[in-house]
Amino acid sequence: MSRYALLLAPSANRVYADQAGRLSRAELAAFSPVLSGPVGDVAETTIGGVGYVTFEGDLGPRDVAYLSNLSAGYALFEQVGEDLLRPVTLTPLARFDSDLITIPKYAGKTNEQFTKLLLNLTLLASASAPRMLDGHLTVGDPLAGRGTTLNQALMYGYDALGIEIDGKDVEAYKLFLQTWLKRKRLKHTAELVPVRRQGRRAARRLEVTLAASKEDHKAGAVQKVTMLHTDTTQLDGLLRPHCVDLLVADLPYGVAHGSYDDEGGMSRRPLDLLERAVPSWLTLLRPGGALGLSWNTKVARRELAEDILIANGLELVAHEDLSHRVDQGIERDVVVARKPA
Repeated sequence: MSRYALLLAPSANRVYADQAGRLSRAELAAFSPVLSGPVGDVAETTIGGVGYVTFEGDLGPRDVAYLSNLSAGYALFEQVGEDLLRPVTLTPLARFDSDLITIPKYAGKTNEQFTKLLLNLTLLASASAPRMLDGHLTVGDPLAGRGTTLNQALMYGYDALGIEIDGKDVEAYKLFLQTWLKRKRLKHTAELVPVRRQGRRAARRLEVTLAASKEDHKAGAVQKVTMLHTDTTQLDGLLRPHCVDLLVADLPYGVAHGSYDDEGGMSRRPLDLLERAVPSWLTLLRPGGALGLSWNTKVARRELAEDILIANGLELVAHEDLSHRVDQGIERDVVVARKPA
């Protein structure tokens, strides 16, 4: 059995970087179901004055391909004796240039490393986990904001579906994605059109179709992004059932962000949102799909969030502690649940 050392990528968010080792250990454990053998003796280790996450295992090429997508992974080494590290070539899912993820900067943007972590945990808990490397999945974010999760799904080669109540965020995402695609000279189409329900305008739909290369475009190997401008608690008749493999959402933290219309205002109460929205969200989720949520535990207790998911027929997925500090007013946690197959 070999021993490996994972070098973590730096993070622009210093608070998150200080906790990245512990979060990476929990994420590594979540990859166990798709690996060919067990990973053990996981620890945070200092080698040559630099911090690593170390572990033991017998990694084949496909195992390395899976672990290449660890959210904070920067480089992987096999330890040779006590003093030498041999590089292991990583092959992450990266269909597009990384600036698709890193360019957008705006108040309230979720840390992109954490976005990838939450997506990974949700995917690995679902029936689609074995298809992570070579499946054409659809990732949904029912609180899409300006599309951080949607862009990560595109990076993985998946389709993406977002729902967002703030029209300015929808338009900002459209502008960014179209500008980025034009600058990269990638074939695409994009349109923002009204959606009617029972003869009345109920939403707006942004539809983007894109290809990673001219060859992919000619072969019909395209990806699709859909963002619906509407209230995430009022989706009846707007989307077909069982249209996504995963749902990933960063709930409002009770500080600045809203999620649904509450008598003319924007509600910032995450548990109220869950009670109203989860039944609609679950109609979108395919059997065996998973729902991954993050939220501020200072405004919503974990056990209450779990109770809502259980009451809606979901099965909680156990994982190591992922709670971590974001800033003085936010202590973030993660819960993942699976829809029965």
